[in-house]
Amino acid sequence: MSQPHGEFLTGILAGRHAFKIRPYTVVPAIPEPLGGLIELAYNLWWTWHPEATELFHRLDFDIWEQVAHNPIRLLGQIGQDRLRAAAEDEAFLAHLERVSQAFRHYMSRPTWFDQQAKGRLIGQVAYFSAEFGLHEALPVYSGGLGVLAGDHLKSASDLGVPLVGVGLLYKQGYFHQYLSTDGWQFEDYPSLDLAQLPMRLVRDENRDPVKVRIKIAGRDVAAQVWEIKAGRTRLFLLDSDVTENQPEDRRITDRLYGGDEQARIRQEILLGIGGLRALHQMGIEPAVCHMNEGHSAFLGLERIRTLMAKHQLSFAEGKEAVVAGTLFTTHTPVPAGMDTFSPALLEGCLREYVRELGIGIGELLDLGRTNPGVAGEPLSMAVLALRLAGHSNAVSRVHGQVSRRMWTSVWVDVPVEEIPIDSITNGVHTATWQAPDMAQLFDRYLGPKWRDEFDRLEVQRGVDKIPDAELWRTHERLREALVAAARQHLRRQRQR
Repeated sequence: MSQPHGEFLTGILAGRHAFKIRPYTVVPAIPEPLGGLIELAYNLWWTWHPEATELFHRLDFDIWEQVAHNPIRLLGQIGQDRLRAAAEDEAFLAHLERVSQAFRHYMSRPTWFDQQAKGRLIGQVAYFSAEFGLHEALPVYSGGLGVLAGDHLKSASDLGVPLVGVGLLYKQGYFHQYLSTDGWQFEDYPSLDLAQLPMRLVRDENRDPVKVRIKIAGRDVAAQVWEIKAGRTRLFLLDSDVTENQPEDRRITDRLYGGDEQARIRQEILLGIGGLRALHQMGIEPAVCHMNEGHSAFLGLERIRTLMAKHQLSFAEGKEAVVAGTLFTTHTPVPAGMDTFSPALLEGCLREYVRELGIGIGELLDLGRTNPGVAGEPLSMAVLALRLAGHSNAVSRVHGQVSRRMWTSVWVDVPVEEIPIDSITNGVHTATWQAPDMAQLFDRYLGPKWRDEFDRLEVQRGVDKIPDAELWRTHERLREALVAAARQHLRRQRQR
């Protein structure tokens, strides 16, 4: 079955003729009994449910490994004969039905939020981050910040928290490292084939791609929006690689943390201002915005601008309202790790935008300066986020102490211990990181409650019920699997 996934018009001179060229993605036809695989493949719920992962693994182990555990690529590369065989395999179809039922139950069951918090929040939470690490099939993250953000989305889904994620779609993802024959390290930035990722382009009622537009450095910059589903939670990623943009602007979303100061400020304008505009364009009006690190701090300005236009408020009035519904998580323990932008660069990129805010460029700079009024001092995105958030937190108790000492210049007359930066220790999404063998052991001795209530003392004490010998056997099996995986990975590296 052939499906067009995009269209571009190019003039190719052949005498006096021009040809319209449409790219096509050719994929096998999915037999009707296997239709449930499509729904599962486009929702990352499967990544933290081992029986769902096993379903794709079972179709073709070799291809599954070759495509980095990406079900969309798997379904695109698997042979038609294998699909027909699976469609006639009663055991496989029973497996698919079990997983599909589990998925439907997960999506419809009452959640913690329904039972404990419904009515306390009117609207949704918008969680902004420069990167999201949900799974290796979506290589648009770099490290811990992204993995934390990905776990945040999965946990919100499990709890039923009405949260949406907002980020950028990096066409070149993270780089691949390799060594030359003489031992030098090099990086390769392969471009992602977006048609083969578990995400879909957001379209309006006319089936046209939803696009946002922002004026950056005097030019209109457009970005389309991609949607990724992680259980109940949706993640929206902005992509500036659209035909109406100038070549320079199409490259804004090329690489995560790549480029110079000019590239970084454009990315962060697109993330903060463009991300909020994208939500509004899709009819999502967040009650609370959460900034995961300072990269998205410009979203506070866009929220102020929106309130000023909608309710005829002054900048100060809009800022007061925005601060009440904005959260900021700081991760970096040293000022040198924070993004800063010079006054000239900021003015060059946001001159027209600042006019819409009804303030001067100096007032905007002062919002992000540790020493307001000092000419030439750059704008710090972390300081801007601190000043536009009603609640700020570090990511551990010690980091909270470090952060309060680090930002004494922002709260000059406040004792260090009273500086309003709280601490919330980073956690993980248990179902993602718990090995299936160990999870089955917990199920057998702790019951199903450990999955949702592991913080309860009586659940933790239940671990003592597990026989030492059985726990050790499980540990040995997992260690054996780790060694086998490391050897397989080393063999693949040597073959490159």
